Amino acid sequence: MSSMREQSSSFDVARIVRELSEFIGAHARKAYQPHYEQVVLRLKPKGKPSTDLVIVRGRRVYTSNRDRPMPSNPSQFAMVLRKHLNNSRFIAVRQYGFDRVIELTFEHGGGRLKLVIELFRDGNVLLLDEKGVIIQPLTHAKYASRTLKRGVAYIPPPEAVDPRQMDRAALDELLDGSEQDLIRTLAARANFGRVYGSTACSVAGLEEKMDAKSLDSEQRDALEQAIQSMLDGLSAGTGAMMWMSDAEAIAAWNIADNETDRDAAAAGISEIAPIDLSYTDAAAMVEVGSLSLAYDAVFGSHDAAAFIRREEERLVDSGEDEGERQAKLDRRASQQRGAIDRFHERAAITQELGKAIQDNWEHVESILTQFNAAVESESWQSVEGKIVDVPWIDSVNPSKRTIVAYLPDEDGEPGASITLEVASTVHQNAQRYFEEAHSQKNKAKGAQAALAGTEQAREKAEKRAAKDAAAGRLRGRQRSKRFWFEKHRWAMLSGGHLLVGGRDAKGNDTVVRKHLGSNDLYFHADLHGAPSCSLKLKDGLTRNQNPSENIPVGVSSMQVVQNLGEGLEDAREFPESLHSEAAQVAVCWSRAWGSGGAAATAFHVRPSQVSKTTETGESLARGSFVVRGQRNWHRDLPLELAIGMAVVNGVPMPVSGTPATISDNFERWAKVLPGREKKESVANRISKATGLAQDDLLSCLPPGNCSIDDHGLIQP
Repeated sequence: MSSMREQSSSFDVARIVRELSEFIGAHARKAYQPHYEQVVLRLKPKGKPSTDLVIVRGRRVYTSNRDRPMPSNPSQFAMVLRKHLNNSRFIAVRQYGFDRVIELTFEHGGGRLKLVIELFRDGNVLLLDEKGVIIQPLTHAKYASRTLKRGVAYIPPPEAVDPRQMDRAALDELLDGSEQDLIRTLAARANFGRVYGSTACSVAGLEEKMDAKSLDSEQRDALEQAIQSMLDGLSAGTGAMMWMSDAEAIAAWNIADNETDRDAAAAGISEIAPIDLSYTDAAAMVEVGSLSLAYDAVFGSHDAAAFIRREEERLVDSGEDEGERQAKLDRRASQQRGAIDRFHERAAITQELGKAIQDNWEHVESILTQFNAAVESESWQSVEGKIVDVPWIDSVNPSKRTIVAYLPDEDGEPGASITLEVASTVHQNAQRYFEEAHSQKNKAKGAQAALAGTEQAREKAEKRAAKDAAAGRLRGRQRSKRFWFEKHRWAMLSGGHLLVGGRDAKGNDTVVRKHLGSNDLYFHADLHGAPSCSLKLKDGLTRNQNPSENIPVGVSSMQVVQNLGEGLEDAREFPESLHSEAAQVAVCWSRAWGSGGAAATAFHVRPSQVSKTTETGESLARGSFVVRGQRNWHRDLPLELAIGMAVVNGVPMPVSGTPATISDNFERWAKVLPGREKKESVANRISKATGLAQDDLLSCLPPGNCSIDDHGLIQP
């Protein structure tokens, strides 16, 4: 991800609001929260593809059409948004003054709702009802002048200066009242931010470091005109500018004709803005159609991988998550130590109070005697009303038949307070405190034993984590949902393209019926009973350019995409080498694997050549197909596969393919050849070494006995 500034300015927000107004009339679809830092609201304009409104809290808002993995189980906040906004119509958008606050209004049968996006400090996203009461904030927060929590009326932040409403008198007042230099005055007091403050200085021909109040009339005229020209450009202009680091970066951007190339070229972007930044190098500037496109170019890849990062943070560290488990044990140990200290403190206090009662025997007996006599002659209620005037009694509890009394200090004044049962003797009251002290000591012993157990568990967890880290082992939680292609045989080929094949007759039917598109290619080994395979044009895996730091060294971070093959009409345009890879995998999935041969043959055809009916019109049995027309043959294909170790969309799993492709994309991998070892034994051995699920490994291995040529998969 680029190192340029990530937080939007008021200028940026103003342009984004204008761009969002073009989506008025669109319907809100599902809302997602792929990461704690991000909310995505899917908008469906009439007659146009769905567009994601990406909200990265405290940083930016923009629209994007990228592929982005989403959680299968929505967060609580996403559920609230879905409940209230699904199928509502987007009818208005505005910026609060010139602040970094955006308000989107939605209309549905029950009325109008507002989604408020705050882009300052840590940021927030808040859903408001028609009266402006907060239905749900993304984060509860409390500030000096307002509270953001469910059920209270939303109060915007204190209004900042709006330069669009600033006349010459207001400008003079702002400059004259400043004790700082010009750039700081414009950035903070005029609400320009550093970038646009520098631009104003540059356009006006003024030094940034000069004292703001020292500007003469002519300089103030120039500054006023500069500010007005910037604001005119903001309100009247369209599109956005991007500044590249050098000529090479400009060339890379200009020739980029697909998303992958643009993402690579985006590393050379040093700044983006909705207006011209005159202090920058004009030769380094390129124009794009919108500020959203600029944001998407710089941050899109990183933001689209938010869910993957979350899953990697949760799943990869170790265990269920081992990191979280370790943190829980740390918290538990801390709580137990605190409890032990409190038990000891309570034991010491109650022991001392018991002794104090004994030491002040006559005093305590006098209080009890006098109080009981008063209750006997009057009533608890009557006595309770009179104790205000009694210096040695603090309070009375008629329901528990107790009083809180004071013991005399060294000066004979009321000191330590004690609770006395009025029906008990002085000795019984003192004994009650001694028993409480004994009970607290026993609790401390119990907590000490529990702490020892926690420390032992921590030690084991640390050793396990260290052992797993040293071995490069991953541990993932049990998954409730799997990727669609995991229902079938699947492999990753060159360029990340996906090949899927049937596991049985029913699976063959499913692959052809559901996953063999008109732009894909059909592959089949030249053997009876071989799986039907589909080489997908657009579906596949790509390397995640923003992996979590939690992933062990040598483990590749990948993400599932559906945008491969840009610029190609169908899979026939793939290189011949890619077709050969698909054919090689297809024969490895067939019974050729266990036949004892060193090579095999396969073919591929267009989807239109594959039919479920014969020339006589008869329907074929499940899993069987008729292939008509010319076949494209692939001969002398080697019987060898490979398995690499990866984290795909945050899920630790093996990825299979040809040795050439797997070795190019995965640091830890192994070649799989026909052999004598049972595939169950091979899967078990790899699982123990890597932490990968044995079932996932069995799905990747060919249908027969194997041998393993290890390249860091088992022994990193």
